[in-house]
Amino acid sequence: MPNEPLRIMVYRHSVFYSPLIATIAGGFLEAEGLEAAYFQKPPQRNQYEMFRYGEVDIMQAAVSTSWDPLSKGIRDIPVHFAQINQRDGFFLAGRPGRSSFHWKDLEGARLLADHAQQPLAMLKYALHLKAVDVSRVQMNHVGGPDAMEKAFRDGHGDFVHLQGPAPQQLEKDGAGKILAALGETIPPVAFSSLMAMREFLQTDRARAFMQAYLRALRFVIESPAQEIAEIEASFFPAVSIEAIAAAISRYQQLGTWRSDPRITREQYEMAMDVFLFSGVFKERYAYEDVVVSLL
Repeated sequence: MPNEPLRIMVYRHSVFYSPLIATIAGGFLEAEGLEAAYFQKPPQRNQYEMFRYGEVDIMQAAVSTSWDPLSKGIRDIPVHFAQINQRDGFFLAGRPGRSSFHWKDLEGARLLADHAQQPLAMLKYALHLKAVDVSRVQMNHVGGPDAMEKAFRDGHGDFVHLQGPAPQQLEKDGAGKILAALGETIPPVAFSSLMAMREFLQTDRARAFMQAYLRALRFVIESPAQEIAEIEASFFPAVSIEAIAAAISRYQQLGTWRSDPRITREQYEMAMDVFLFSGVFKERYAYEDVVVSLL
């Protein structure tokens, strides 16, 4: 096999994606004779252009990312070959000292909401399921996750909508309190996945990656959260081990990761339902145009 590192690009960097992080950090990829260059997507770059130019081998994304190009008739795009998460990975946190929380408390309140396409669509769907009047929630847009966390720490907003381990670190620092997990509200869904070009998926490197990923996936499902946190700690230098472990433990309890990483048609259609409800798309896109399986 070639010795060049697999170029693994991620849309988000979070404990939520522990199966992928552990594939690298836990030595599973190395055991297959592979190395990885792991990096976040440059903000100004188009991921499909990067794939076309051969700058990326595998990307962490979501099936929903394929629907925009498909809606424009663009079909030469990566396909999703393995699921990472089957639950929404966002939490709602409020101010410390809050004694209770009801979803209706969001009405009339200031919520620092993640306005990226999928997080916002899922949030709106969760509010709908909880009979919250979305028009009465002040969904403030203050930037990306880091900016949202900083704004909340600086006293802006009543609630904040973040992936782990940020809410767990807020709680550890006494700067916030986790009140709800969206993964408890939204049914199992094709939330995030790995995608690559069909040509790459026919290679020995792709098959070796898949073997490493399968072992890492089982590891994060079955192992103590503290053990996983210690292995992944170098990927989160600004976060305490305790917050990383707390986030992993909560994701395990939510059933976020499933040992069979195939993206099911049922969960794909559930994601489609969420986006149609939220008005992001007006038509359905075929499962076969978006998803393949290496198993």
